[in-house]
Amino acid sequence: MRSLFLNLVVFLVLGMTACQSSKKIARKKAVNKQSKESPLAVMFDTSGVFNSDLTGFVLYDPDADSVVYARNATRYFTPASNTKLFTFYAGLKLLPDSLRGLDYVIHGDSLIFWGTGDPSFLHPDFGNGKVYHFLKNSGKKLFYSDTNFRDRHLGPGWSWGDYNYYYSAEITPLPMYGNTASFKMQEITIKRVLKKDSSLSVSPSIFKSYVNRDSKRGARAPILKRGIDDNNFAYEPVADTTTYTVDKPYHYTPQLITKMLSDTLGRQVQYINRKEPEHTQAIYSIPADTAYKHMLLHSDNFIAEQLLLVTASELNMPLYSRSVIDYMKKHYLQDLPQEPQWVDGSGLSRYNLFTPMTMVRLLQKIRGEFNNDEDLFRLLPAGGVRGTIKNWYAAPDGEQPYVYAKTGTLSNNHCLSGFLITESGKKLIFSFMNNHYVTSSSVIKKEMQKVLWYIHTHYEK
Repeated sequence: MRSLFLNLVVFLVLGMTACQSSKKIARKKAVNKQSKESPLAVMFDTSGVFNSDLTGFVLYDPDADSVVYARNATRYFTPASNTKLFTFYAGLKLLPDSLRGLDYVIHGDSLIFWGTGDPSFLHPDFGNGKVYHFLKNSGKKLFYSDTNFRDRHLGPGWSWGDYNYYYSAEITPLPMYGNTASFKMQEITIKRVLKKDSSLSVSPSIFKSYVNRDSKRGARAPILKRGIDDNNFAYEPVADTTTYTVDKPYHYTPQLITKMLSDTLGRQVQYINRKEPEHTQAIYSIPADTAYKHMLLHSDNFIAEQLLLVTASELNMPLYSRSVIDYMKKHYLQDLPQEPQWVDGSGLSRYNLFTPMTMVRLLQKIRGEFNNDEDLFRLLPAGGVRGTIKNWYAAPDGEQPYVYAKTGTLSNNHCLSGFLITESGKKLIFSFMNNHYVTSSSVIKKEMQKVLWYIHTHYEK
């Protein structure tokens, strides 16, 4: 009897507990059913592309000073050419309106000069001759020194196997011709009947006598054509010639530079091992904006690396990229959300590591250097219009671009950081970073395009 009573009590207690638990579960389900998950979160969570690699993304609304959506926002990523945004900001903070082209002193009948890293000297895309005419028209004996150069010709963490490619041009104190030699290449394709023992290779050989050269053959006519009611073959070989240019980096030596200067100036230039004095005169070359625009639109590694040297020269430092990076981190980048691991000017190095949140904060800083967004946006690649995103993120015909951003691509890495304009005209800042994928970068870009277009068309705050 007693055991029966105890069993009854246990049954009632368990029943009440189960009932209360069921109510809690039901209430929890109702709350979850009422909550609405972010559409952006759904897009990322359900993407087979983004879930197969490491993806970081931050969307920031500067007007509301709030992060709209973030994914892996504080994780470090290899930024590739997004690094050029750091170089761009360094130039905005530390360079004047024009680039320092040359430092020099005059001693009696001699003019001694030092390079400043200026990338524009004799560069085919800039067409500025200030430094050239200054040296050519000087009545002094010319002496070149590179004792102010303290850097390495290839940056830290660069792929040594890329030394032979134009995008890996050497870092030098006095660049000339973009630090590359240009070769005009010619490919000739010939289609003709093979000759064997001085005669055409035809089988049966009797048909050799039926082949007749026809120089009046039309452009689209076949090489060999038989008459409809005879066995005569009209024959005319076809040759197609294609020409193009290949740029190859050259290896810097002071002896080569003095030879090149002597050749292009038409007067002798000698090398001298002379330390640069504390006080020199300077000559300036192209507008800084011209260099920034070329660097950003074309993702030009050479210009990015040389700009750090020009900045060092402007600060009266030896030509050493690391000194500029350290100066920027100490004076202008100390308030970034995560400390940037910044090692070169171009992003060729895989030692560079930034977070999406840091990239967004950097873009805020860059924006603050301009009086209006239009002046900034004209320097950046524009979706569907120009630069490295000319073939991506295009707005419908007749509409203004909605993405202004800098790309960054290395093998298995693609990033895009910049500004996005919504249909309502609101300007947002974003950073999209993708690392460690093994598919084509076009697959990544297509998925990114879906996200950015959705934001453009649906963001209303």
